[in-house]
Amino acid sequence: MNFDDYGEKLQLEYPCEWTYKVIGFSQDDVQSAISEAIPKKPYRVALSNKSKKGKYVSLNLELTVESEIERNTIYTALKTHSEIKMVL
Repeated sequence: MNFDDYGEKLQLEYPCEWTYKVIGFSQDDVQSAISEAIPKKPYRVALSNKSKKGKYVSLNLELTVESEIERNTIYTALKTHSEIKMVL
């Protein structure tokens, strides 16, 4: 469940646009991991940031999710991939 700053559950209307921030070591590896985690949906990926020393890269992943179950399933698929270090 997602909660707002006041501890209340977010009320999302589906389908909706959703953005995940996906962090890993290599932009190419993170992009490959995203394509493995989301093989049958259109999405957009854009470079968000690189750490000062270049060790980490973050990408914004944007797509339309049809339900809370789908949104959470994609989150879990990304989070558990070996090339992805963190998903926000």
